[in-house]
Amino acid sequence: MKSKPCKLFQARSSVLTDIYREKIAEVKLGATKNTGGTRGKSITIGGEASPAFHSLENPMPHPPVIALDVFDMKVSLPKAVKTHLNEVLEDPAAWAKLAVDKFDADLITVHLVSTDPLIKDSSPKDAVRTVEKVVQAVDVPLIIGGCGDPKKDTDVFEAIAETFAGERFLFSSVTRDMDVEHCAKFIKKYGHAALAFTPMDLNLARELNRRLSGVLSKEDIVMDLTTAALGYGLEYAFSNMERARLSALNGDTELAYPMCSGTTNAWAAREAWMEMPQEWEPRELRGPLWELTTALTLLFAGVDLFMMMHPAAVKAMKDTINQLLAGKLAKDEIFPNWVSAKT
Repeated sequence: MKSKPCKLFQARSSVLTDIYREKIAEVKLGATKNTGGTRGKSITIGGEASPAFHSLENPMPHPPVIALDVFDMKVSLPKAVKTHLNEVLEDPAAWAKLAVDKFDADLITVHLVSTDPLIKDSSPKDAVRTVEKVVQAVDVPLIIGGCGDPKKDTDVFEAIAETFAGERFLFSSVTRDMDVEHCAKFIKKYGHAALAFTPMDLNLARELNRRLSGVLSKEDIVMDLTTAALGYGLEYAFSNMERARLSALNGDTELAYPMCSGTTNAWAAREAWMEMPQEWEPRELRGPLWELTTALTLLFAGVDLFMMMHPAAVKAMKDTINQLLAGKLAKDEIFPNWVSAKT
């Protein structure tokens, strides 16, 4: 009589890995004194040869980084965010310094919303003065955000690019309705980089990248493929970014650029900031969790640069990135009893 099996058969297994045809371009932001700028450090993003965190195939050469938003005028912000910023809302330089010194921002995004012709219509010279104050207040790399008006943004970006030649700013953003070739020329001339913004359409992204690459090198372009928030199309944003990254790795050179996410779009979701029934938990906790969930989802699509706002979301995001890159193995003892484990 055959005996009953009392243990599992032992078998060897191996991890299957892929070899990809293309590598994501590396883009350096911020120039130090040794390279013609005034920043205390430079930050390099991109360079991946595998999908995000596929460390068994190829380790990520550069960790994803986080920029905190700063506005050049007092703007309406969710209460959960404003609580941390009340004292600096009308001083972009102080705001930037707080973001770096207290909230550990890797970069600062200076949103020049007052230049909007429908708001204050501040001049390019006014914008230059604002950026100068921020440059003096912090020494991290800067992202220069426009107001969204194609003509005004072009004028403002050109004035700032010339005034701060060699600082290696990232201009956010160059869009298809701007004079793309003209923008590319002054960004190239004065030693900066362009953030190419398109809606969720990879064909439009390819077109814009193609036009920019006629002037700029591949080390001068970062893509923004549009971030939709949790509950407001996040799955489409993830799918679009994942497709872009996989297409790039498999040989699509027109998409082989680092990706940026405007993660603060999460705060446009009313569930992130509205007073809601008790089962939704307080908005002071719900808001940063909404932003964090949006960011974490896109982290695994391959985003290299996040624009964020809430300090707690930023800290949790940084902790997660550090844990993922540490390469530590999980503890074996937590797995055998997973069926009966309480959560």
